[in-house]
Amino acid sequence: MALTTYSGTLGIKRAAHLLRRATLGGMKSQIDDFSGLTAIEAVSRLFPDTVIEPPLPLDPINGIEWVTNGPLNNGSEESELQGYFKGWFIGQLMGTDILQNESLPYVAREKLVFFMHTHFTTKESVVNNSRSLYFQNKLFRMYSFDRVQPAEINFNSLTKKLCIDNAMLKFLDGRLNVKDNPNENFARELMELYTIGRGLEGTLPETSEQGDYINYTEQDVQAAARILSGFETDTDFITIDLETGIPRGRARGGALATQHDMGNKQFSDRLDNASIAPDPLLLADLNVTNEDVAIDEISQLIDLLYSKNETARHICRKIYRFYVYHDISTEIDDNIIANLADTFVNSGYKVQTVIEDLLKSQHFYDAAAGLDDNNFGGIIKSPMDLMLGAYRFFNITFPNYSADTTQFYVITSNVLRGMDDQGLNFYEPFEVAGYSAYHQFPIYNRNWISTNYLIRRYNFIRELIDEMEPGMLSVDLVSFVQNNFPVNIAENAESLIIALATYLFPASDNLTFDDNDSGAEITNDRLRYFRYSFLYSPQIDADPLASWTYRWNNSPNDEVVSNQLKNLINAMLQSPEYQLM
Repeated sequence: MALTTYSGTLGIKRAAHLLRRATLGGMKSQIDDFSGLTAIEAVSRLFPDTVIEPPLPLDPINGIEWVTNGPLNNGSEESELQGYFKGWFIGQLMGTDILQNESLPYVAREKLVFFMHTHFTTKESVVNNSRSLYFQNKLFRMYSFDRVQPAEINFNSLTKKLCIDNAMLKFLDGRLNVKDNPNENFARELMELYTIGRGLEGTLPETSEQGDYINYTEQDVQAAARILSGFETDTDFITIDLETGIPRGRARGGALATQHDMGNKQFSDRLDNASIAPDPLLLADLNVTNEDVAIDEISQLIDLLYSKNETARHICRKIYRFYVYHDISTEIDDNIIANLADTFVNSGYKVQTVIEDLLKSQHFYDAAAGLDDNNFGGIIKSPMDLMLGAYRFFNITFPNYSADTTQFYVITSNVLRGMDDQGLNFYEPFEVAGYSAYHQFPIYNRNWISTNYLIRRYNFIRELIDEMEPGMLSVDLVSFVQNNFPVNIAENAESLIIALATYLFPASDNLTFDDNDSGAEITNDRLRYFRYSFLYSPQIDADPLASWTYRWNNSPNDEVVSNQLKNLINAMLQSPEYQLM
């Protein structure tokens, strides 16, 4: 059952909320454009039927892509190529070189690709192969905008593909799993993290029996490990999945799959006492190899896990936490999550359909009667959301990828370093479960904030508004205000503060400097603090408000004007309100 759709026009607050959550934020003009749309119209723009494909990653030494046919002898070292892959992906998340009218759906898709990475986690230092990382990323992209794709392109099928994906085989030791000596690492994480899970955190019953994981048991992990046995990585990338055209792992022993356990695998009553064994019809087919039989068993295993409703709920909880809010009460679980799970199953496990249903809903916009206003500003921005969101809002672009590849990688390397300083080591999560902020009960996104991380967030803001070194990304605030706000707003200091707050802060209704601020989502004391930072620190004018108006209208390029705007934006972007989305 679909969630109730929000029926009104979005307005600026809800449009900005949608773009922060579904993409990495929009420019002011894009927020204004979306403010006049309904939720259905807005979501249809973010999730069109087709989105252009990204360019291939380039090696800056020779200007040639290396992922398709492998690196050339005159190219970069493998460790450097891994960094270039990450920089390339950051560029896609920014929508680099994409036309403005196409950038929002492009970034919405790339953020969904990143969600898939947070769910099916990979660690660069373990995989240690740029092509494996790239092809897994490509697989996520192929299965992201899946609503209008053929029925077989869905989250269930993606899970099957990942079982023999080169990066996953390396990351969770699937390549070490052979008959008579099974390695259970991937099977264990497949159940706990990627499919059925253990249930809603904070509500799990006590279990006295060892190996009882609520929704599955140790017996199920062992049976699954046997099904997954007998595959290895193919670092020549010549084993191609016929359905996707993307390289995958291969069976040990070639087509005969000699290291796959061909015995019967018996599951517990948690998984309906199911039994999976090689299909005798396939074994009897002379045109089918034993590798095909092993892959068919994996398909049966994933179908078995997806047949349990808790798998749909577990995945929908992950989607909800990524796009809406980390705290899922039993009421939310029994209503919102349950409905999303129904949508997931009824759509044939189309993840895009679930996300669209969620982003159109009254619940997403806190518009249902009796709801607390938790969603706006309910998530602490990740370092990626903070940095790329600021770049996008202030229309700061990266160097052209194909024309200035070297400088593009210099910039993206700085971005990756800044994210790492703030707690997001891109493609290097601390745990096999992924980045703590997306999974670790009960603190979730509060993992992004510590004393050191907060200081580094503030350092990023200072660098953004006041270029510290040549070549760093920064914003010309005078030009930004001139290009985005009419004169009657820009010349009035208090009006400009309120206008900026409306776009920068998730909670921004009914703002006023008056003492009668009933219903204001930011107190007038807070607004006065921003005004003080803007005009009075230091106070250089007898009448600061009037002096700002005079300078803006008569000498906007005066250094005083620039410095006052820097003081204002620094205060607003370093505020707790801006750290939320």
